[in-house]
Amino acid sequence: MITRLAAGRIHYAWIVFGVTFLTLLAAAGIRSTPGVLIVPLEHEFGWTRATISVGISINLLMFGLFGPFAAAFMNRFGIRRIVIIALCIIATGVALTTVMTQPWQLDLFWGLIVGTGTGSMATVLAATVANRWFVAHRGLAVGILTAAGATGQLIFLPVLASLTVGHGWRWASWVVVGATLAAVPVVALLMRDDPADMGLRALGATGDEAPAAARTGNPFGAAIDGLMIGVRSTDFWFLAGSFFICGATTNGLVGTHLIPASMDHGIPEVTAASLLAVIGVFDIVGTTVSGLLTDRFDSRWLLFWYYALRGLSLLILPFVLGSSYFGLILFIVFYGLDWVATVPPTVALAGKIFGRERMPIVFGWIFASHQFGAAFASLAAGTMRTWLGDYQVTFTSAGLLCLLASGLVIRIRHTDSDLGAGEARPLVEQPVPG
Repeated sequence: MITRLAAGRIHYAWIVFGVTFLTLLAAAGIRSTPGVLIVPLEHEFGWTRATISVGISINLLMFGLFGPFAAAFMNRFGIRRIVIIALCIIATGVALTTVMTQPWQLDLFWGLIVGTGTGSMATVLAATVANRWFVAHRGLAVGILTAAGATGQLIFLPVLASLTVGHGWRWASWVVVGATLAAVPVVALLMRDDPADMGLRALGATGDEAPAAARTGNPFGAAIDGLMIGVRSTDFWFLAGSFFICGATTNGLVGTHLIPASMDHGIPEVTAASLLAVIGVFDIVGTTVSGLLTDRFDSRWLLFWYYALRGLSLLILPFVLGSSYFGLILFIVFYGLDWVATVPPTVALAGKIFGRERMPIVFGWIFASHQFGAAFASLAAGTMRTWLGDYQVTFTSAGLLCLLASGLVIRIRHTDSDLGAGEARPLVEQPVPG
């Protein structure tokens, strides 16, 4: 069957693309869960939001920190093997949370175990698959695969919220376990590590591309080498700094705290989850269009406008939250179009600056900064809510940070047109100030 698929009219890159999309869709259930569980865990165990936010922050931190190592392991051992292992780790960690009784168990099961498993998924996996299987339509592939998380959010959030309200949060956890395990046989059957495994070239490759370097050596060493390459580049710090703010204002703040913030203003949990899921609808459109734009325009200016518009939307959120559904829906539409639209141009810039072979690992470290930002915002927002009693200061601060990110990305020295595809810029040209 695989041979017939490879010999068919559809390039096998699109089969791998579809499997990756399905896998990321299942993994999105994990990222949808924290916002649904915060209030039920408060009620059952008497834990404060600051206490619960510690476990969520550890999860987000591990999700990012393990990303570059996951990219190195995929280079060394193959995408399929690493993804299967990661899915099994995720399912184990989520299942264990159903028997927890103490906060340290939330930190261990959800924070460390699930966070490590999800570190091999999402953006790092999308970037690796797109980089390895696509030359043509690479930006579009990254955009749609990134949007898979939003699609999963759209599917899972209302279901998880309904199960939590009707049957308890443990039922919601078991649904996530089932969805994660269901992806394992699909990955085992259809995923392939490289076009050469099927006797093919990457989609759109002309034969002029340099052959891929042999994937051998210590993956831990390769991940650290990728970090050393990155930190010597000024542009790496601009990308990492802006992506820190991106993570803080998406996964960490809105993705984790919008539901409990809405409930603070009298919006029922299922309704609040549905509103957050609607963000996923518009994010599918926004991220896909962002991928198309990335294939055609200067990625720096795309990022400038994405961060600026996100900042403005967060600045108005405290005024519309709880005032009327109409104002909140306007925010959701506006914000949803920008939710993860930053990913395709960031991946494109990383590829242009560091080259095709280096990009997955270096981008893994850039994405780690995204999750550092998410972990920081998740914990800070929970702490500020416990201290001040609302989220107004947090949302306003996040909006101002986005405006700062606009200033960072526009300082990246070169446009996409300054380098040929896959060409790495000499790092000696980019000393870090000081």
